[in-house]
Amino acid sequence: MLELTLKGGKKYYGWVTFLLVVIGAGFLVYLYQLDFGLGITGLSRDVSWGFYIAQLTFFVGVAAGGVMVVLPYYLHDYKAFGRITILGEFLAIAALVMCLLFVFVDLGQPSRIFNVMLYPSLNSVLFWDASVINGYMFLNLIIGWNVLEAERNNIHYQAWLKPLIYLSIPFAVSIHTVTAFLYCGLPGRGFWMTAILAPRFLASAFAAGPSLLILICLIIRKTTNFDPGREQIQSLAKIVAYAICINLFFFLCEVFVVFYSQIPEHMDHIKYLFFGLHGHGALVPWMWSSMALMVVGIILTVTPMTRKNEGVLAVACIAIFAGTWIDKGLGMISGGFVPSALHHVTEYIPTIPELVISAGVWAIGLLIMTFLFKMAVSVKEEVKG
Repeated sequence: MLELTLKGGKKYYGWVTFLLVVIGAGFLVYLYQLDFGLGITGLSRDVSWGFYIAQLTFFVGVAAGGVMVVLPYYLHDYKAFGRITILGEFLAIAALVMCLLFVFVDLGQPSRIFNVMLYPSLNSVLFWDASVINGYMFLNLIIGWNVLEAERNNIHYQAWLKPLIYLSIPFAVSIHTVTAFLYCGLPGRGFWMTAILAPRFLASAFAAGPSLLILICLIIRKTTNFDPGREQIQSLAKIVAYAICINLFFFLCEVFVVFYSQIPEHMDHIKYLFFGLHGHGALVPWMWSSMALMVVGIILTVTPMTRKNEGVLAVACIAIFAGTWIDKGLGMISGGFVPSALHHVTEYIPTIPELVISAGVWAIGLLIMTFLFKMAVSVKEEVKG
C-alpha cells in the first residue's frame, strides 16, 4: 500500500514539499543544539522541562483520544465509526512518533534514550511510560495496517487481530495515565501532586484528540472523494462536548480544593498562571485565553444548533484544540516549576531555536499523518469505486 503515497496532485506534492522544508530547518537547528547544548533553550536550573516535554504531554493525549473511535466500533459494535476508525488509529501513530521525537530532542545527549531499555528499572515511571507509548504505537500500526489491507481486499480482518484490538483500549488509557504519574509522583511539586491529575489528562485527551479528528474529517471530505460521514462527525462532536465539560469541571474542583483549603505551595502556582506572582506573569494572558477558548468550545458544542452546523463546529474544534494545547502545552509544565520549591520565580519562555526544532517535529508528525491518511483514503475510494 505504500505506493499509494506517491500518487497525488500538485497540492499534495506542494504540501509534502513544504513539510520537508520545515523538517530540514528544524534538523539544522537541532544540529546546532546538539553541538552547543540545551543552553540555546529557555531551560534553566529551576525549570528543567520546557516546551519539548510540554508537547510530549499534549500529543500523548491526542494519541489517547483515538480510543474514542476504536472503543465504540470494536467493543460496542457502533457501525458508523467503521468509516473513521482507521483515521483515529493512524492519527495516534503520528502523534506517538512526535512524542518520542520530543523526548529525543529534549535530551542533551540523545544516545541516553537507549538507557531506558538497556537498563530498565521497574521502579521508574519513565520506563513504564516509554513501554506503553511504544506498545500502543506498534499496536495501532499492526492493527491499522492489517485492517486496511483486509478492507482493500474486501475481506474481514484476521481473527488474531481481535485480541490486539482489545489490548489497545487499555493501552490508550494507560499512555496518558502513566504520563500523568510522571508528574503527580513528584512530592516536591505541589501543582502536580494531585490524584485528579490523571483524570484531568484523560478528559483533555478525549476532547483534543477527537477535535483534531473532526477537523481532519472535514478536510478529507473537502479535498478527496471520501466522505467520513455526517453522523460520525456529529457523534465525535458529542464526545468532545462531554469531555471538555468534564475537563473544565475537574480544573474548577482543583481550584476549590486549593483556595478553600489555603494550600500555599499549590496556590502560588495557580496565582502565577492566572494573576502573576512577584511581578512575573508571562503566562497570564495565555492561560486566560485558554479558559476563554475552552468555554467558547463548550458553548458551541453543547448547543445542538451550533454543533450541527459544521462550519461552526470546525471553529469550536479549533478553539478546544487550541485551549487544551495552551493549558497542557504551556501552563501545565511551566506551572509546575514556577515558582520553585523555594518559592523563587524563574520564568520560562521558549526560545526561537526551541520553536523551530518543535516545528520540525510537528512537520514530521504531519508528514507521517499525511502519508498514512493518503493510504487510508485511497483504499476507501478504491473500495467505494
